Amino acid sequence: MPLVAVSTLHAGTFEVGLLTAAAWVPWLVIGLPVGVWVDRMRRRPIMLAAAAVSCLLFAGVPVAAWAGRLSIGLLLTVALLTGTAAVFFQTAYSAYLPGILEPEDQPEGNAKLHGSASAAQIAGLGSGGLIAQLAGAVNGMFANAATFLVSLLCLSGIRHREPRITGTAHRPKSLVGEVGEGLRLVAGDPWLRTLTLFGAASNLALMGYQSILVVFLVRGVGLGPGPVGALIAAAGTGGVAGAFVARRVAGRVGTARATLLFELGLPVFALLIPLTTGGAGVVLFVAGGFCVSAGVVAGNVVKASFQQRYCPPGLLGRLTATTAFLNYGTIPLGALLGGTLGTALGIRTAMWITTAGVPLAALILLFSPIGRSRDLPTSRPPRSAPPHVTTVSGVQ
Repeated sequence: MPLVAVSTLHAGTFEVGLLTAAAWVPWLVIGLPVGVWVDRMRRRPIMLAAAAVSCLLFAGVPVAAWAGRLSIGLLLTVALLTGTAAVFFQTAYSAYLPGILEPEDQPEGNAKLHGSASAAQIAGLGSGGLIAQLAGAVNGMFANAATFLVSLLCLSGIRHREPRITGTAHRPKSLVGEVGEGLRLVAGDPWLRTLTLFGAASNLALMGYQSILVVFLVRGVGLGPGPVGALIAAAGTGGVAGAFVARRVAGRVGTARATLLFELGLPVFALLIPLTTGGAGVVLFVAGGFCVSAGVVAGNVVKASFQQRYCPPGLLGRLTATTAFLNYGTIPLGALLGGTLGTALGIRTAMWITTAGVPLAALILLFSPIGRSRDLPTSRPPRSAPPHVTTVSGVQ
């Protein structure tokens, strides 16, 4: 979508940032109630519907171009609607895993999910530039739509069927009451609160530079669509490496210490990215991007495993939605920040400011209970457990 905006519609830096922001705004608007709905419903049908909607919307972009209707406004609409579908999909996706894996298998499951997601991202970004050169950025959106068909087929192939969701007699009946339960869970727990605040600050900085990354590489460094896709894909291989080592490092040094290593130690190398120049200077981008990707994905593996063990099963959807509301809610702000800084100060200066924010955000972890611990807890203290919890029949 950014390539379509830049190469076909000649969008400016701020418009590209706005396009990125539009995809994440739905988390701010509907993120919290979606968590309640996911806890009330079976997760797999939600994921199937979201994938089908995204497929149709992305396929509609080249169709609109053939009809002479392609515009920034249309791209923003598609970004908003597919972003809405992503809220439903991602919330259900995160809450689905504990229902199909035993607790002792969940860390490995999370590692495989995050690792395969990183691998898919590499394949998508790497092939995206090539497809854009061969078929054009607009027609390349058909390939994007096709990936959601693959998603539908994979989800349809899952043989496990979820049991019906049942509630206790004391289950809050109002949407607001159940949203509040998720908010109280996060706000009242020092571990969940710390990780959520860190995620919000980190995503603000990450999206700040990622929203203008294509503009930086195309106009600041002077690269074409093909090399841009290849470089972003090469940097993204860090995500696969991070997923591969996350469990091993956490088992050796402790989950809390591993979180600091992944979220503070590795992201320091983000400061190599603004140093990128043409020719051999692109190695700096790959090295910096690799370390950031490795740290983010490895940290997410540790955090996901912690949350799935720590949170009551009946509140997992609301926990996911509440943390995502705050974590992903800063993403559109980061995108707007990147676009604004790039317009006002220049693209390279904007990259310096936003990449510096990535390791600085992790200071929240350093000065929290995580910075004073070896391991994250595996269960919540009995006194902090919520009094009324929705249960899923047949699941421990």
